[in-house]
Formats: sequence, structure tokens, C-alpha cells
Amino acid sequence: MSMLDALADAVGPKNCLTTPEEMAAYAVDWRGTSRAVPLAVLKPGTVEEVSAVLRLASKAGIPVVPAGGRTGLAGAAVPRPGGPPSLVLSLERLNRIRDVDARDFSLVAEAGCVIQQVQQAALAVDRLFPIAWGAQGTAQIGGMLGTNAGGIRTIRWGNARELVLGLEIVLADGRVLNDLRRVRKDNSGYALRHLFIGAEGTLGVITAAALRLVPPMLAVETAFLAVPSPDAALSLLGRMQGAGAELIAFELINRLCLEMVARHGPQLRLPLPLESPWYVMVELAAPHPAVPVRAMLETALEAALEAGECTDAVPAESEAQRLAFWRIREDFPEFGRMDGPSIPTDTAVPVSAVPEFLARTEAALAERWPEGRMFAIGHAGDGNIHVSLKAPPGTTHADWVARAAGADMLVNQIATSLGGSFSAEHGIGTSKLHAMQALKDPLALELMRRIKATLDPQGIMNPGKVLPSN
Repeated sequence: MSMLDALADAVGPKNCLTTPEEMAAYAVDWRGTSRAVPLAVLKPGTVEEVSAVLRLASKAGIPVVPAGGRTGLAGAAVPRPGGPPSLVLSLERLNRIRDVDARDFSLVAEAGCVIQQVQQAALAVDRLFPIAWGAQGTAQIGGMLGTNAGGIRTIRWGNARELVLGLEIVLADGRVLNDLRRVRKDNSGYALRHLFIGAEGTLGVITAAALRLVPPMLAVETAFLAVPSPDAALSLLGRMQGAGAELIAFELINRLCLEMVARHGPQLRLPLPLESPWYVMVELAAPHPAVPVRAMLETALEAALEAGECTDAVPAESEAQRLAFWRIREDFPEFGRMDGPSIPTDTAVPVSAVPEFLARTEAALAERWPEGRMFAIGHAGDGNIHVSLKAPPGTTHADWVARAAGADMLVNQIATSLGGSFSAEHGIGTSKLHAMQALKDPLALELMRRIKATLDPQGIMNPGKVLPSN
């Protein structure tokens, strides 16, 4: 029996895709910049089938690339271009909610569950799974954990890591580590789950997760503001954190970003005229509907206007308008893809350093590439600002990548010089391997390689991702 026949037996013939047409969607990343055709795409439906696939792959020494909703932005979920022939292991059929415990404020979901599915399961028992970002209708739990995804509410509830109580993981040799305990306190040795969160499938395959839930936010108020500068936005952030309600989102957006939204999303009505250099989206919330969140927001906005921290403000007057505000932010990545080539980054700095980071970055990019346009949008409340250098109109992707070579590293170097990171929430994949090589502490890289060698001695788990070659 051939290896492909054995794999087809393990997952069922209809769940073993081998033709170019069947595999096309699994051979390219979301940005369209990383492409490689796999040997086969396997879609197991149980943890036992995942285990069988990895036992076979380990025995044959065939690389395995775990894939979820494939909305990642760093190329982690497709085989490495130019790398060894690989199997794509799609977790989409592991999509069951195994358990919801409202009294325990926890939920156990398989890796293929879509984020929105988990959110809905939590809401059905009057609980909230608080992580949120634009791709939540497609992204899956396994990918969320593999990249330690963040999103718009990190300021309040943290990245994905902070919402995980336990994991079920299939190791490279097919053994299953069941660590799905839902206790809040467990000091019985190393917290092994944290090795696999953010590892992008390079150490094993996450097949299920015990997730932490929180009370639902029953009073929510959102406002769209014009601010004169990032420094003013930071003062505004401090004011909103003391407004009296939970600050659950604080997004900073420069005008170029909103001009692009206006070009590609005419159906989205911008709340304010594009007359300010910077804008902020702020959201306050409370778990009890009687909390006067609207009054708290308005009081804070009045004081901010008087202090010059913002120059104009539009609070949402209805749930429909509130959701329309968020559509502007959530649809931005798709508009960016429509708008032409850019050099993207995913940096984070200490919150207090955001104004200096943006000022230094804008000056440095303008000096080196005056023809480019600096787009800046991100979660200012946690210091994660996505800066991209957009090409002049009419420039091809290949031309801009060549002309603007080094732009991402320039931004990364500024971020790390301020005590920040070159990868905040998108992961490393293949797109940031050069940054890992240049900017990661050599001792940290050595320790990561030792962990990789221990858990995956054959190097079959998502090879060529996260760790640069020696």
C-alpha cells in the first residue's frame, strides 16, 4: 500500500484531496504572496484520525502543515515555497463544541470551530467569548491559538493565550497529550499548553481547547473621534480608561487609511469628514444594562474636547450605527488588498512609546521612500500598530517589493529599539523569518530550537516556519 493510500484510509478517501483543483485553495495564503502545492490535503474528523496521520507521516518522514481557516497573514498555513513536499492537515472537520459550562465560565471547542461559532455558543448560555477581529467569521480556533491572535479587545482581555485553560495536542509522533483541564490554578509543573500557543504548528497539532468565558457586555457604547495627533490620542486613552466603564477597544487610524476605505467601500458611510490627520474608535462597556455607560462616555468626550485631546466626536446612536462603525475597521484589510501593493508590518511597542514610534517611523520611511504612503492603523490601547508602506498608484507588486526592500526591517528596528516586538499578533510564518534571524535574542532562538528538537526530532511539523535556518 502506498503512503497516500494509507493516509486516505486513515481519514477516508473523500477527505484525502490530491488533484490540483481540489488542493488549490490550500496552496496559497490569504495575501496571495506565498504559494506551494502540497502532496495532499488531509481533512481528519477526529483526534484519532489526526493521530493516525501523524504516526504515518512520522514513520515516512513527510512534513505536515496544519491549516485552519487560512486567514493568517504570515504564510504559516501553506507549505513553504521551495521547501520539501508536504501534507496539508486541514482541521476544518474538527468543528464540534464538546462542552459549555456556564457556571464554570468555560467552553471546550475543537480546533476547526470558527471563532464566530464559539462566540455564538457562549452567548447561548449568557456568556461571552471576548476575542474579536475582522476574520472571526472564517478564522478557526486552531489558527487563533497557533498564532496567539489578538484583535480589537486585547486591551481588556488579552491575546488568545490569556483565554486558554487547557489544550488537547497531537504530537509529531502521533501521541495525544490531553491537557484539557479547566482549572484556574494549576502549579503541577510546566504549563505545557503555552509551548504550543503561538508555535504555528511547529511543535504539534492543537485539536481542541478549553477556553475561558466572561460575562456578556450588556451595555456597550462606541464613538468615532477625530484627534490631532497620536500624543493626543494617548492622553485620550488614559481618560477613557478612567471613564468609569470597561474600556474594551481603542483603535488609532490615520487619515490615509480612511481615504482608502472611502475609495473602496462607498457603501460605508464615514462618521466624520476627512479633515483630521488621525482618528480613534473607542468602545466602553459594562456587564449590567443599568450601568450608565452612555453618560460616562459623553462626560469623558466633553472633557476630551475641552482639553484638545479630540477635535470632533460622533457617538453611535443605534446598534446598527455602532456595527457600521466597526465595519470600517474590520473591512480595512480587504480594502488594503484591493488598493494595491504594500509592505506590511505587525509591530508592538509599549503603549507610552506609540507616539514616538509613529513619528520616527513616518520620518524614516519618508526619507528612504518619499514616493510611498505610510498607512497606520491598529490597537493603540495595547501598543500594536500596523504600519504599511503603500506603493504609488500603478506600481506592480513585484516592482514595489524590489523598490521598497528593507522597509519592513526599518519599521521593525524602530519598534525593537523602543522595547517592542516585530510580531505582535500575526505570527512569524515565513514572512518574518528574516526579522527573527536579525532581531531575536540569539539565546532565545537557541532555546526555541532545543524545544523544537525535543518535541519534533525529525523536523516534520511545519518546517521552515517560525525558526530561521541555522
